[in-house]
Amino acid sequence: MLTKRKSGQASRTRLHTLMGTVASAPIDRRTFLHRSGLAAGGMAALGSFQLGTVQKAAAISPPQPGVPIELKKSVCTHCAVGCTVTAEVQNGVWTGQEPSWDSPINRGSHCAKGASVRELVHSDRRLKYPMKLTAGQWERVSWDDAINGIGDKLLEIREKSGPESVYWMGSAKFSNEGTYLFRKLAALWGTNNQDHQARICHSTTVAGVANTWGYGAMTNSFNDIRNSKTMIIMGGNPAEAHPIAMQHLLEGKELNQANLIVIDPRFTRTAAHATEYVRFRSGTDIALLWGMLWHIFENGWEDKEFIAQRVYGMDEVRKEVAKYTPEEVEQITGVPGDQVKRVAEMFATQKPSTMIWCMGQTHHTVGTANTRASCILCLATGNVGKPGTGANIFRGHDNVQGATDIGLDVVTLPFYYGLTESAWKHWSRVWEIPYEDLLSQFDSKDAMETPGIPLTRWFDSVSLPKDKIAQRDSMRAMFIQGHASNSITRIPDSMKGLTGLELLVVADPHPTTWASLAVEAGRKDNTYLLPVCTQFETSGSRVASNRAIQWGEQIVKPSFEQKDDYQVIYLLSKKLGLADKMFKKIAVEGDRPVPEDVLREMNRGSWSTGYCGQSPERLKAHMKNQHKFDLVTMRAPKDDPEVGGDYYGLPWPCWGKPEIRHPGTANLYSTGLHVMDGGSPFRARFGVERNGQTLLAEGSYTQGSELTDGYPEFTMAVLKKLGWDKDLTAQERAVIEKIGDDINKVSWSTDLSGGIQRVVLSHGCHPYGNGKARAVAWNLPDPVPTHREPIYSPRVDLVAKYPTYPDATQFRLPNIGFSVQQAAVEKGIAKSFPLILTSGRLVEYEGGGEETRSNRWLAELQQEMFVEINPADASERGIGDGTWVWVNGAENNAKARVKALVTERVGRGVAFMPFHFGGWFQGKDLRANYPQGSDPYVLGESVNSITTYGYDPVTGMQEPKCTLCQIVAA
Repeated sequence: MLTKRKSGQASRTRLHTLMGTVASAPIDRRTFLHRSGLAAGGMAALGSFQLGTVQKAAAISPPQPGVPIELKKSVCTHCAVGCTVTAEVQNGVWTGQEPSWDSPINRGSHCAKGASVRELVHSDRRLKYPMKLTAGQWERVSWDDAINGIGDKLLEIREKSGPESVYWMGSAKFSNEGTYLFRKLAALWGTNNQDHQARICHSTTVAGVANTWGYGAMTNSFNDIRNSKTMIIMGGNPAEAHPIAMQHLLEGKELNQANLIVIDPRFTRTAAHATEYVRFRSGTDIALLWGMLWHIFENGWEDKEFIAQRVYGMDEVRKEVAKYTPEEVEQITGVPGDQVKRVAEMFATQKPSTMIWCMGQTHHTVGTANTRASCILCLATGNVGKPGTGANIFRGHDNVQGATDIGLDVVTLPFYYGLTESAWKHWSRVWEIPYEDLLSQFDSKDAMETPGIPLTRWFDSVSLPKDKIAQRDSMRAMFIQGHASNSITRIPDSMKGLTGLELLVVADPHPTTWASLAVEAGRKDNTYLLPVCTQFETSGSRVASNRAIQWGEQIVKPSFEQKDDYQVIYLLSKKLGLADKMFKKIAVEGDRPVPEDVLREMNRGSWSTGYCGQSPERLKAHMKNQHKFDLVTMRAPKDDPEVGGDYYGLPWPCWGKPEIRHPGTANLYSTGLHVMDGGSPFRARFGVERNGQTLLAEGSYTQGSELTDGYPEFTMAVLKKLGWDKDLTAQERAVIEKIGDDINKVSWSTDLSGGIQRVVLSHGCHPYGNGKARAVAWNLPDPVPTHREPIYSPRVDLVAKYPTYPDATQFRLPNIGFSVQQAAVEKGIAKSFPLILTSGRLVEYEGGGEETRSNRWLAELQQEMFVEINPADASERGIGDGTWVWVNGAENNAKARVKALVTERVGRGVAFMPFHFGGWFQGKDLRANYPQGSDPYVLGESVNSITTYGYDPVTGMQEPKCTLCQIVAA
């Protein structure tokens, strides 16, 4: 834990006694919950307890002797490593838990959060019943009353202001199937104003990486990092954020005597394991990466053959990089030139090398450019497409990769098809709904094909003048299913949005900070809380960071009146008159859509990303046969009758229909393998030629390919030209002929028969073509990344030379970052707020923290919000370790009251705060604003109470990693 305690271990209390024991006789779940004090009214006896200080936790119940034990497998609900949880269930009660010893991912290990997931199900702090705010007080209502009240208000708002005046905020905690249904509901409602946590997590990764080489995802796997000889972790802290992944890194470090280089403004727990630690100024990633590339080009360490065969535009990068001399890089970043050179030489010459990042690179106004620069460094050194190489992007939530892929995103329909007319027509065919019917749900065709408003700006869409919002009306209602409010920057501004909404609905296992802030903002009514169960009380699939898909069983049934995500979406769609279309091809049992059926519908439409081969049956077979997969290659023996030759989790792309048994793709862009062994080139998604230069690979192709050079994406026209169309079956051809007016334009991604993919694979080729990666992305604001100072920069002397992006309208709203930056310089903000404020994760908590701070095991470990401050800065301010301080933000007179942690982890002039806390606002404890008995054990000020304006122009990503603050004694 990070906080320093001086009071020793907490003493045993009445709370410990009440919560710690149950009878030893065999029990059912309801009796178990009653005896644990978790049933209705069970917390009333605790009303006199002060929950601000958490006491020592005790076990709820061990497995009961003589009662049969069922073993069930699911996936950990926290980070995106994808650890398997093995649950012991007796009489419907989850009584025991182990990490899966067979899983090739966690191999019998759990981190602190993973080890405590059973307590999420048993937590007494969960919502038990639907709640409604009436005259400023929370009251219990029935599900029927809640759904009817919500639905009536939504339809009323739609009638007056149109479908786009409702915001749909989904979740990376959804299963894939829940994600898909939520996205489909938004489409049938008639809006692209729908989003989820990836916006504030890795949206800039997806945009940057996809615009470089085709897909915006991790190229290799956690296990494959064991093959690396040099690992750079820049903007990540896996020792706390992804502890089980860290085991793979450390094992690789020991086995290969590998270089482990940590580049971070803060000396993290990960940095403690580094062979080289580089401290640099937050927000200067590009300058540092280009400084490394300067030395690589200067010394001829680049991979010239790889560049010539597989990369477009590296000469333009050379021109930009020439500006970043060692002297200029040190001036910008603070890193000495000899250290930059040393790190560059290791990465370029001691190969295979990998770049690893998390949100340290993404949380910036230049986040998209940051991630592109990291990819370009990999391309320049040939560190892509081989074991031990690649861009290994550690995602945050357990299914944030899946939710991104499935289109909970303002810019696309499921599986990255975009929002063009052809994309909508593709999904109209999958859904068997006429395109004209879909179009009629929108205000206009333009609205249908225009990206929505990112969740980072939801409150601006409520509170800005209508003439500043490029849609029919302001946002008037918001439906939130599984997203925390305190994860979004500029909380003081979001309070205005909460005041202005006519309807607020939160569907979640916990009330979340939406509830406490809504009351604080003055809401009196038209605010609902719907109790959703945890993922362990339902079933479905999830995608780990390495693109592997795992099926989680339902471990126990929901308790009280909690429902799963599928049920909530079904009930709402039925009330809104959309259920018949939503579930035309999906079976519904009672009020619960069958998730296996949902996945099969996804398989029928997801050709563009290769989600088409992972049937429910194949995924369940993998969970059953985990022990058969190699711990490094992640592949099963080819002769196994159930999972023969598969890579664990069938990581996408897994091409064709399930019956052709593509094994999945463990490492993207590996030309050393046959396509039916997971080989792949770079995607030819950017055309075939640019400015007289080919965009197709030259002399590079996958093993066994019948085409021995670059080639474009496959369409029927290409198939005919090669004479391969004769390989299509009559049934496949009949399906293709029904798609569109011109059969020649039907492609590998729109062919619902799967025939084009099947035929192309049979010739050893890749459906998406064989192209070059792009060092120059001509469609982005900076085709070649360039350093730009943060909006609130401490280096005002550099702002004129390296300004942020110009003001512009983006995502229907004005982005005035340039004006804010100029105003900050003119007002001397850096003098009044001289400390750089950055933020990050703790091992004990996850995301906005409401779920984990309501878990008494975890709450005991980390009980107070804090700010790390360097000893010299603390001494200047008269601040002692463990004392209360005010952290003052640079906007809105914002402030946060937290404990000071005086430490050299942060450098001089830098402060760090974790982002998992909530339930306080500007020094005020909001515990009384929660429905009784549902407030988390631990509350604290959110760092986003003091974060500031700043948005990446490509994605709308916020900038919480580098703003300015001042710290004073409280």
